[in-house]
Amino acid sequence: MTALVAAPAHAASGEAVNPWVALAYLVAGVFFILALRGLSSPATSRSGNRFGMIGMLIAVVTTLVTHDIANIVEIAIAIAIGGLIGFTIARRIAMTAMPELVAGFHSLVGMAAVLVGLAAWLNPGAFGITDAADQILVVSRIELGLGIAIGAITFSGSVIAFLKLSGRMSGSPILLPGRHIINLGTLFAILALIAAYALSGAGGAGEGMLIVWITVLAFAIGFLLIIPIGGADMPVVVSMLNSYSGWAAAAMGFTLGNTAMIITGALVGSSGAILSYIMCKAMNRSFISVIAGGFGADTATGGGEAKEQRPYKQGSADDAAFMLEQAESVIIIPGYGMAVAQAQHAVREMADVLKEKGVEVKYAIHPVAGRMPGHMNVLLAEANVPYDEVFELEDINSEFAQADVAFIIGANDVVNPAAKTDKSSPIYGMPVFDVDKAKQVFFIKRSMGGVGYAGVDNDVFYMNQTVMLLSDAKKMVEGIVKALD
Repeated sequence: MTALVAAPAHAASGEAVNPWVALAYLVAGVFFILALRGLSSPATSRSGNRFGMIGMLIAVVTTLVTHDIANIVEIAIAIAIGGLIGFTIARRIAMTAMPELVAGFHSLVGMAAVLVGLAAWLNPGAFGITDAADQILVVSRIELGLGIAIGAITFSGSVIAFLKLSGRMSGSPILLPGRHIINLGTLFAILALIAAYALSGAGGAGEGMLIVWITVLAFAIGFLLIIPIGGADMPVVVSMLNSYSGWAAAAMGFTLGNTAMIITGALVGSSGAILSYIMCKAMNRSFISVIAGGFGADTATGGGEAKEQRPYKQGSADDAAFMLEQAESVIIIPGYGMAVAQAQHAVREMADVLKEKGVEVKYAIHPVAGRMPGHMNVLLAEANVPYDEVFELEDINSEFAQADVAFIIGANDVVNPAAKTDKSSPIYGMPVFDVDKAKQVFFIKRSMGGVGYAGVDNDVFYMNQTVMLLSDAKKMVEGIVKALD
């Protein structure tokens, strides 16, 4: 495999680091930090993306200019092909398919780390990671083992996440007998093999099959870790895989002696870990409990049927339009059902009509609504919903008591009061919207059969002030808009 960086960069190689290269990578790192800062808010996300693109351009150009390139033509062709594929995907991908796209990109980062690690293992001299005896340095063996392992876990785990998010695999937990013992045993085996490889007498490509077994087991554990996780935990999985891809890149950055990769990988890894913590806190779950299995994992009931049939009120688009028009304040709570129906544009149109009639409209976004962090924010931004009308749970939850209407579209578990009252519920303790305090609740869902990924019934369906609007979300909202007009 052709090595991109031919010049050795480790301190052990004895070569001084070019100060201009270090400065360029530092500038790229600053742009990456500015990118993360920009992406922390929908209002500045565009500038954040631009900063990230500028930083990556500086890093790539610096690497190409300052290193001995084996074949610049081949690299240019590869960049052109990759850029064309990325541009085509970005132009064609629907916003509703963004979660699986993110998972797919994570898998590519993981595989890149694996391939770079294997290339360094097979041809260590080209990477400048050998000692006087022409053996791979001990620290480099650790970096290689960890980089390959994390990259392989990221790849295979992201593939499963992609299949689940895209509907090609069931979103319900798939439970394997003795999965905890198998997973722990495999993880310990990987760590033991990395230690054995680091302490072995010879660290070259001829050092048995240690690296091969590390790679194979890491690919396997990636599948095993994600398969038992249910759809309700997918936001945590996406952020977790994002973190893994960052640490894999950072490990390979040490192997390549590339400061930009180390900085970028550390930023992505740490931010992904923080985001995973935020997601777990939003669901009142520990990171370990998510890895051990998703909502409903004990019974594999994710997305199951309602437990009992109870009386409920059913209304029409005309009923909803009349009540919405009479309201002074309306809070819209979007969920994954809105994404599936691609109803975000219709929702924004409905909100515009209501605002023209003097109704105050706000949007309430739960941290784990959808299938990736910020999923609902992305959809609303695509529909040109003003940023100042979108609020997080902790900022708007107290307003439901004064709201005339809580308009729920495609959300379920994030508005389920069982999270506050039923200690036996799998979502107990998860912060949810207090929609039960609103004067009137309209709840759009396809039917009364499904009860969300947590597999538990929702008392909101049967409250006196709740009117169920059973229909495709987009068609129902379009009907409401027509009735309002």
